[in-house]
Order: sequence, then structure tokens, then C-alpha cells
Amino acid sequence: MTQGMMDMGIQSEELLQFYDIIEKGSIYSVYQPIVSMQDGLVMGYEALIRGPKDSNFHSPLTMFQFAEQHGELYKLEQLAREKAIQGSILEHPQQLLFINISSHVLYDPGFVPGKTLEILQKYGLRPNNVVFEITERTSIEDFSLAQKILAHYRKQGYRIAIDDAGAGYSSMQAIAELQPDFIKIDRSLIQDIHINKVKEYILETFVTFAQKMNISLIAEGIEHVDELTKLARLGVHYAQGFLLGRPQADPATIQESLKMLIWQQRKVQGGHMTWAIGDLKTPVKVFDKKAPISEVADYFKKNQESVGAVIVSEEEPVGLMMRDRLFQQLAGQYAFSLFWNRTIDNIMDDSPLIVDEFISVEQVSQMATSRSIHHLYDLVIITSNGKMAGIASIRAILESITNVRMESARVANPLTGLPGNLQINRELNKRIHESKPFHVVYADLDYFKWFNDRFGFQKGDQLIQYTADIMQQAISVCGTPLDFVGHVGGDDFIAISSTDEPELLCQEMIRRFEMGVQMFYEDEEWEYVWDRSGNKVKSEGVTLSLSLVVCICESPISLEHISQTAAVLKKKAKAYPGSIYYFQNIG
Repeated sequence: MTQGMMDMGIQSEELLQFYDIIEKGSIYSVYQPIVSMQDGLVMGYEALIRGPKDSNFHSPLTMFQFAEQHGELYKLEQLAREKAIQGSILEHPQQLLFINISSHVLYDPGFVPGKTLEILQKYGLRPNNVVFEITERTSIEDFSLAQKILAHYRKQGYRIAIDDAGAGYSSMQAIAELQPDFIKIDRSLIQDIHINKVKEYILETFVTFAQKMNISLIAEGIEHVDELTKLARLGVHYAQGFLLGRPQADPATIQESLKMLIWQQRKVQGGHMTWAIGDLKTPVKVFDKKAPISEVADYFKKNQESVGAVIVSEEEPVGLMMRDRLFQQLAGQYAFSLFWNRTIDNIMDDSPLIVDEFISVEQVSQMATSRSIHHLYDLVIITSNGKMAGIASIRAILESITNVRMESARVANPLTGLPGNLQINRELNKRIHESKPFHVVYADLDYFKWFNDRFGFQKGDQLIQYTADIMQQAISVCGTPLDFVGHVGGDDFIAISSTDEPELLCQEMIRRFEMGVQMFYEDEEWEYVWDRSGNKVKSEGVTLSLSLVVCICESPISLEHISQTAAVLKKKAKAYPGSIYYFQNIG
């Protein structure tokens, strides 16, 4: 038998094996969690297809490449969608299922929303649970046709994600033309982002762009805690990767330490004055889902100022009934008699926006304003540990964002965005008033004037920003959720923490500073530097001096006491060569 005949035999055997997989539907789906960078909770799952374990087609890449080569991509993708929905592990109606679809399939006449809708209904899901994740963007030749097709799906309630953004020009073109709901940032841009300034600047641009376009960002391929910390600080909305959870058949459990890190980072993120949506909650009338429609209608008639009511089941919100929508439903010729004695769960909105009390107001605003025009001004339902806590109106949300931005802009440091002296004093006074133990770390750069003179003010600004970064990163790793980082001015910073191990926090700040400061020197060498008085000092470069004031608060303390103690410690630290911290207990 010739080599060619052997190859043909192998190929025909593979083809038979492939058709057998399609016919028997023997592929299956695993699910990788996508985690919110606001609260560390699972916002959804990406469905990833696997072939039979004992087959040459176990790898999805091999299987889909083979299907494309033999003109059977549509069949395989249709089966993959069904398997993804069939095995879905969504735990509540707000979670999303991301399903990969090749851009080739967009043009397939067989790829119709009605078909997917049938499968969704069969397994108790709805189009607003599904995000179509477009892969292989390079093959989109007709963007105007793709826009029309995707607009058709969007009308059904599906959302769109563009995969692997940052991995080439085609992703930028696809984002511009298709205006997706989600952009997934490729691993190539995420890897080592905590030590790569160029990648950080690119992602900052993505974040700014996404905010303006009302698009959510998902960072893919996160494998290290430092990457997660940096992404949270940059304001990326969601995260995915082996660090958070590997693809599996069961619902994911996110490590408590990672949830805490995300929560801490949200609190210290840029030091901005952020409000949680729980700060805006107001009471609302609540009805059980089996309450008669007549009872709800009577309530609205007697309470003209009430715009909506929340529908619950055992204290958990399951729906929303807006006043206008109820009376529209009852306005038809036979609607009154048809609906009057039925229960409210028959006509309520059963997928309202429900958010945890700790989610930031800005994120809730983004979620609320990305809803369809018919639901744009619906009330936002706020929960505490899954139970009904209150509601917030869109007006209250937008007003609070405006107020916070105006206040932050007025008092924040323009270079680092960290809180300035007004907020620092507020925070210190609040801690003193609470009379609970806390710690104050004053940070100061040694020989910064020499560095600024030698390398220029632009490099000097970058070093200041770097110091702000390492202080916040150290706080997120070694601190507690309510810790604070501020910028006193120039090269002076302050951190206020309630950690049980304040010395460990100082050690982490020094470790991170020393790890990255060398990259600012552009491989130059020197033996001496000059201090602020113009004295020649033997040194390897800029170092970090920390004063740690441990406020035990067993007796009264004041701002002056803290400041004087820090000044004494700072003098000691600066007299010692290299990066170091000194500490003292007071109160």
C-alpha cells in the first residue's frame, strides 16, 4: 500500500469518527467562570466545547479545524451551541452564558435566533442570558451585513462580545464596526501587565474607550495575583483565567482570598471617593409573587407618587412591577377582566436589574443605562446577602456620580488621582474619632530631587506614579477592605490601615518599590547622588523611607501627635542608607 493510500485511509477513518461524533452528539461543554471586579462574584461562564476524551477530536481546536476543512463547521457549531445551553450551570437569572461562534457562522442561513431560542426555552434560559462571543474576526468581509445580522439577534435580547481584543488590527476594526456589549482582552496584553508599563498604558486607553462607549471589558488569561490586582486598579470590569477558575462541568467557587483582594482593591482603587449602591438605597413597597394583580393595582391607585414595586419570594426579589407598565397591561378592552384576579408573577418583569449593595454606583449606572430603551428608567433592586434591601432610581444614581466626580476632581492630586490633604485629614479624624487601633505609614522618596534633575520631570512624574502604584498594591495584598492611600504632595504619600501586621505592610511596600525602581534609570551608572542640600552622598539611587505610626488608641491621640511622631521617625529613616522603615507605638 502506498503512503498516499495510507493517508487517505486515515483521513476517511477520521471523517467517519467525526460524523459519528456529530450523529451521536458525543461532545460536551465545560464552563470557565467570568468574575466581577467589583465584588468577586461569578457574573457568568464561557462555554468551552470538548470532544470525546478517548478521541483524536478531544481538543476543540483540532475538532473545529477539521470541521472547517470538510465543510461541516455549521453542523458542529450548532451542536456545540446546543450542548453549551444543555449543560448550562447558570445559578441565577442575572448570570450570563458566553457561547463562542465563528464569524463564518454569522452568514449561515441555518443560524437563526429562532432555533437557539427553542433550545434555550427547553432548558429554562432566555436570550438575555446569552452572549455570542465572535471569534475569527479576520474572516468578516462584509461588516455592514454582519451589523444587520447582529442587530437582528440583539432585538431578540442576545448580547455580543468580541474575543481576543489587543491581538491584532482586526479586533480594533471589529470593535469599531460591530460596537459589542463586551470586549474580551487577549492574554497577550494581560500577561505581566503589573510590570509592563506599555501594556498598562494600552489597557488604560481601552478602559477610557469602553467607558465612553458603554462597553464592559473582560480580561482573559489571568494567572497571577499581581495581574489581577493591577487590572482591578485600572478599572477593568470582569476577569477570567486559571487563577480564578479552570473550565469545569460544575459551578465555580471563587477563593475567598481572591474575593477579598478584589473587594479591597475596589475600596482603595485610585483612592477615589466611591459610593456603593447600598449608600443610595431607599425603601420600596414589596409584594409576594402570588399577590393578586388587583392588590398591586389598588396600591398604585392609593399611592400616586409610587413608580414601582418589587415582587419577592421568601424575601428574595424575583421581579419588578413598574406602575406605568401595570396600567398599560390593564388598559386593553378585555385585559381588566382577564388579569384582575390573576397573580402578579404572570405580568411582572421577571428579569429586572438586581445588584448587591456593595457594587459601586458607577458600575450599576453602566449596567442600568445599557438596558433596552423600554427598561432604561426602571428601578434598580438592591440586595444584601441575596435578600431584599431597597431600590435606587436612575436619577439618584446619576446625581450621586456627578457629585462624587465633582468632589474628587476638586480635592484629588492631579498627577496620581489619589486623595489630597483635605481627604487625608478627614480620614485621619474619622479614625481618631472611632478610637479603634489603626496604623499610619508616611512614605517619602530619598534623593528624588537628584533623580528629577538628572532624568527630567517627565521621568520624575512616572516615578511618583509608580510609588503611588506600589503603595496601593501593597495595601491590596497586606491591608484590609477599608484602608486608605493618599498623596500629601510631591514625593510624599500616606497610607492608613487597620491590618494586624503593619510591619509586613511596610516590608511589602519596600519590596515592591525595590523590585521596579531600576527600570527608571535607563541603564545609567553613577557612584554619587546629591541630597536636597546639595551634599554629595554615596548611593545607588532613589530609595524609600517609611515612618510607621502604630495608633493603639487606648488613650486619646491627635493629628499633631501622629504628625510629630512621623517626623521623628522620618528623620531616623533618612539617616540610614537604603530603603527602610522605623515604627513607634502611640496612644
